[in-house]
Amino acid sequence: MHILKLCIPLLLCVIALPVTIHAVEPDKQFTPFETEHVKVKTPGLFTNSNKFIIEFNRLGTNDWFFPVPGAKVISDYGKAGGRPSHTGIDIKTKANDTIYAAFRGTVRMAKPYSGYGNLVVIRHVNGLETVYSHNSKNLVKVGDMVRAGDPIGLMGRTGRATTDHLHFEVRINGEHINPHIIFNMKEQQLKKRCLECTKHASFIDVKPIDPIKPVAETSKPATAATKPVALSTKTQK
Repeated sequence: MHILKLCIPLLLCVIALPVTIHAVEPDKQFTPFETEHVKVKTPGLFTNSNKFIIEFNRLGTNDWFFPVPGAKVISDYGKAGGRPSHTGIDIKTKANDTIYAAFRGTVRMAKPYSGYGNLVVIRHVNGLETVYSHNSKNLVKVGDMVRAGDPIGLMGRTGRATTDHLHFEVRINGEHINPHIIFNMKEQQLKKRCLECTKHASFIDVKPIDPIKPVAETSKPATAATKPVALSTKTQK
């Protein structure tokens, strides 16, 4: 992990947005509220448009990583058995197995947090945030720059947990979305497709769309509505 003291353009898919990540000291990068809470809006994410696109189909093998290779799902996303909505998925191998970053990004939060126990939140350059909790130990700190596949924690049962496992969430602008729309959990592979993310008044809708043609193949410049900028309390598998 590296902490860089420079400004880098936030590249989403193939078109650069007029947004910059200031990868400097942690206390200058994130506000105190951002380092203390899970549900946080991402500044600038929907400033220019109410939608953006993530082109997972363009990612190479080194651009993503399944958080716990070999893990099995023990509790799925959404409602089950009458209990409140589950905001992520629970996957399990064994105690103290290594947990890895799903994509490259910056650690926004790393601390014990209520029922989550030891938790890590990573803000990714593609517009997503991923959450990793119940860790026996966090291996990163706020402001650390991580790459896909970097170790970020060890599997545990801290917080409200009855067995050692990873509670894994995917969020957009603070709203949790179904991780199954991104990963094939059975095969532990990234679903390489385009996802259109649209902000509505009370939720963010995420749906698969046809791949975006390269810039050289398009006859007209992209508009604000079609620019790849990358999910929902309402998602489609």
